Amino acid sequence: MSAEPGPRPRRSGRPAEARKDPSAIAATRPAGPTAAEQTSSGPRRNEAARLAVLNAADDLLVERGFEGLTIEGIAARAGVAKQTIYRWWKSKVDILYDNLVLDAEEALRWPEPAEGADPSVADLRDYLHRFAAFLGEAPAGRVLQALLGHAQLDARTAGLLHDGFLRELRARDTERVRACLAEPDQRGEVDADEAAALLDDLLAPLYYRALLALAPADPAELDRRLDRALRARAAG
Repeated sequence: MSAEPGPRPRRSGRPAEARKDPSAIAATRPAGPTAAEQTSSGPRRNEAARLAVLNAADDLLVERGFEGLTIEGIAARAGVAKQTIYRWWKSKVDILYDNLVLDAEEALRWPEPAEGADPSVADLRDYLHRFAAFLGEAPAGRVLQALLGHAQLDARTAGLLHDGFLRELRARDTERVRACLAEPDQRGEVDADEAAALLDDLLAPLYYRALLALAPADPAELDRRLDRALRARAAG
């Protein structure tokens, strides 16, 4: 079995500004230029360079894999100097982490209930399918796969990923699962531990298929797994 997953479809040739929305960057993200780091060329040029670096890293990861991704290659593809990259990021891991946070904000956004409606099991089902597509098929999911693999060997990457992105994602998703389960539940407020356990049961097979089986999830099986979990919960 090859150590690298097969190539994923590359992103479209849209301009960098259309592919990354700078307004969506989380305030807690550690990388990227600050106002004090702006050069005499002005913010607009720096932002264009930053977006070019982020998209170059995305594309090269798909083409060459994590081991083949280098700062030199990113700089050449983005058309910037290596010094520019190192002024904003410490390593390729930090660039990939920024891409992961940006892409997940859009791809892993929960559906908003209609006006006056509460979150529902249908929202949970929709999110499960979105998560499966993100992790197993989207180029952005390749970034998460790469960071998860490197985190097994590098303590700094593990801390950045698990203490930042994954912890916050799980906390957010647990609360949304609680809200979705409250719709069919007549027993009162759903316990956070119960919601987290259900979330783990639903997402663990998706990680397995993406990281070990190297195959996308079957949408019909996702629905069956959720239905079985809901029936088991109702019977209990």
